[in-house]
Amino acid sequence: MSPEAYRGEARRTMAAPEDHDAMPDNGAQKRSRSFLLAVEDQDFLLRDEMRPFRFGMEYAKAELALRDWGVRSTVVVFGSARVPSPEQAEAMTAAAKTAAEKRAAKQAIERSRMYEEARAFARIVSLRGGALAVTGAPRDNVIATGGGPGIMEAANRGAAEAGAPSIGFNITLPHEQNPNAWSTPALTFRFHYFAMRKMHLAMRANALAVFPGGFGTFDELFELLTLVQTSKATPRPIVLFGRRYWENAVNFPFLVEEGMIDAKDLSLFEIVDTPEEAWASLVRRGLQAAPPPIIPAAPLAPRVRRRKPEEERMKKPGP
Repeated sequence: MSPEAYRGEARRTMAAPEDHDAMPDNGAQKRSRSFLLAVEDQDFLLRDEMRPFRFGMEYAKAELALRDWGVRSTVVVFGSARVPSPEQAEAMTAAAKTAAEKRAAKQAIERSRMYEEARAFARIVSLRGGALAVTGAPRDNVIATGGGPGIMEAANRGAAEAGAPSIGFNITLPHEQNPNAWSTPALTFRFHYFAMRKMHLAMRANALAVFPGGFGTFDELFELLTLVQTSKATPRPIVLFGRRYWENAVNFPFLVEEGMIDAKDLSLFEIVDTPEEAWASLVRRGLQAAPPPIIPAAPLAPRVRRRKPEEERMKKPGP
């Protein structure tokens, strides 16, 4: 309320009523934004000066939810949001009429194979990595993605099909990103700050699997490579899916030749072509895989003691 509006409200409130014993109305005080609890006041929370507090809340909200679910570590999957699912590719093929539409549909079918690779990889990690922990035990190597469509959806889907929880770290964008339907609802988050989202993606990551993608995928990959290269993050296995893509997209040996990176930096990652090859690489390079949970056997029925009639007879009294 502006000062002028407040003064007008105060004059109306404090005007002497006919009954001089009546108390003034406190409606203006209750309607004032200052009377709202701090957590209820959006104008206050969105002030520029409150940015550090909003930053902290974005950290705490996801952190506490992950702790509640026992998520101790993750395997992060990055890749393009533009990779179609097989269902989408088939729908494009069925609807294609023009030559251009048919070419696009054919390309979608080819790219959808990458979706299936990410889906299979996430299923393997979820079944073998420790995400299927028994109640109360820490969950390890839980699949985590950016929460959107494409490769992210495929990875969340593979985990869900294995019966395991998975995480979606979504980000608010000018054209709103919708979460995919496969991440665990209680572990589907939305961030305003890219930096906090990246922090959550990196801080629990036991390993990183990177499928072909664009600017966002490259951003996440090279940030993690930089953190490990500079020892700001502990070493962790990293696999790049798709030899043809990565060897054409980034000339890593050329970076060594030009002295931009050391030859040993090429050992920070391996390039693979199949989900099983990726899993083997992660385990060989240090990923600790947990055995599948042991389902407790049903308790055995208590042994029935056989009756011994001679023991039940009343004994003769002594002399």
